[in-house]
Amino acid sequence: MTAIDTHRAIDAVWRIESARIIAGLTRIVRDVGLAEELAQDALVAALERWPESGIPDNPGAWLMATAKHRAIDNIRRNKLLERKHEELGRELKAQQEAAVADFEIAQDDDIGDDLLRLVFISCHPVLSTEGRVALTLRLLGGLTTDEIARAFLVPEPTVAQRIVRAKRTLSEASVPFEVPRGPNLAARLSSVLEVIYLIFNEGYSATSGDDWMRPALCEDALRLGRILAGLAPNEPEVHGLVALMEIQASRARARTGPSGEPILLLDQDRARWDQLLIHRGLAALERAEQFGGASGAYALQAAIAACHARARTPAETDWRRIASLYDALAELTLSPIVELNRAVAYAMALGPAAGLELVDALASEPSLKSYHLLPSVRGDFLFKLRRFPEAQAEFERAASLTRNGRERQLLLDRARACAGGLSQP
Repeated sequence: MTAIDTHRAIDAVWRIESARIIAGLTRIVRDVGLAEELAQDALVAALERWPESGIPDNPGAWLMATAKHRAIDNIRRNKLLERKHEELGRELKAQQEAAVADFEIAQDDDIGDDLLRLVFISCHPVLSTEGRVALTLRLLGGLTTDEIARAFLVPEPTVAQRIVRAKRTLSEASVPFEVPRGPNLAARLSSVLEVIYLIFNEGYSATSGDDWMRPALCEDALRLGRILAGLAPNEPEVHGLVALMEIQASRARARTGPSGEPILLLDQDRARWDQLLIHRGLAALERAEQFGGASGAYALQAAIAACHARARTPAETDWRRIASLYDALAELTLSPIVELNRAVAYAMALGPAAGLELVDALASEPSLKSYHLLPSVRGDFLFKLRRFPEAQAEFERAASLTRNGRERQLLLDRARACAGGLSQP
């Protein structure tokens, strides 16, 4: 394996394992910022050693062990801890011994999941809403500041500042590494749901890189969502989010071709959709509705996804119901991205001219100025209206805005198809 291949492998391992490593370290050092620094130290060690020694059989475990040994060294060097009372000393000693013994630290609550604790500490009320989401995406999703910025449609320096400020605030407030209970749980739940869904979306449609999907992020988000559903069984929006993710994840195998190229929804082989995930999603949606959450934002999106899941063929899709669900969702969220999706539904239900009218109303929306899906959707409507030169220009603009290599190629292919349409009678 060449040095380049090794570095690519390290990057892939880091994407998958970084959240677990940071979560495990936070349990030991009780400081999110320090935990991330120690995890980065382990990554640097891997970059130095693996090109010569080769990639370990279990690279994730190697990174975790290296990071935790460094964490224990850091604790031992911390002279302030020597001044703590005897009880804290005994707790620290037990923590060190457990860590040295392969770091099998006992669970300290009913959840037993470091990643879930990390989500909640990142969503603590001492942080701004933007800080909570950005920090959790950074720590849990392993996303870069650029990827987070694109998810939020804000400048990258803004996200970087939010992350730095959030870590500093958590450290200064000595926020405990635990899952909240009672009223505190309800207060922080909506932010956690938002974060989990953004993590899922980054896995479902990667904002950058050469892969259309990052399945590990989808799996982490789904697992956290399912745990949350067990933790808050009477919260309808938790079930709504789980339903939405289950149904969307059911299409994963059909969303890419043999070479990893994207396959859009209406072109997918529905026989490849995972019926077990669809069944689980529909059951979760039913639970959300039973608890009175049919009009919640996640339940409405899950109901839209369910319309696709129930249609055996694209022609059987109930686009008028989807359009009405988007009407309700748009009124609830006041989101320009929801309005863009609503335009797609209207185009399918009433024709491309109806969709184009809604899209054109979004042309001056500042947050969509660099959002590649706006010209992509507009190009699709123009293509269907046989306005090929305009459609080609929109697809080329969309290709210039996306940071995902697979998506860029798809958009350029569509632009070329417009050129082909020009030559037809």
